[in-house]
Amino acid sequence: MRVRLANSADVAAMMKVELQSPSAAHWSQGQYERLFPDTDHNLASKHFAWVVENESAGQSEKAGGEESELLALLVARRIGSEWELENMAVVPSVRRQGAGTLLLQKLIAQARAEDGKSIFLEVRESNVGALALYRRFGFEQTGIRKSYYSDPPEDAFLCRLALN
Repeated sequence: MRVRLANSADVAAMMKVELQSPSAAHWSQGQYERLFPDTDHNLASKHFAWVVENESAGQSEKAGGEESELLALLVARRIGSEWELENMAVVPSVRRQGAGTLLLQKLIAQARAEDGKSIFLEVRESNVGALALYRRFGFEQTGIRKSYYSDPPEDAFLCRLALN
């Protein structure tokens, strides 16, 4: 597995990955496309997206113009010195094989390289796999948002990782 920055050619494959993860945020094609603006240079708020693909995949596309097979994705946003992990999904066939770990390592390294102070997120209370991963990286639960999620209705755990 290898991690790389996502690009606009990955949108369809990113949507396929997140649709395989019921607990992931389900975004529209437009929301994914807005991650890759051509001329947005707003330094106060900036999106980052990384994907995990098989080592054997091409740089960004397979032969014949098809998108490479993506195994996982992570989308985060920098807001000043704070970072928000907005979406993360791993296809079921590679869960617990290190894809999520690779993505979190990239996010934390990027946030530290840009003098980030903390990373925050919310996660479904039933998503025990994600909670265990976040705790392994030092995220701490800071609160609960009652009935934050729908379909099915569920509370969100708020988590934060201090980067000092």
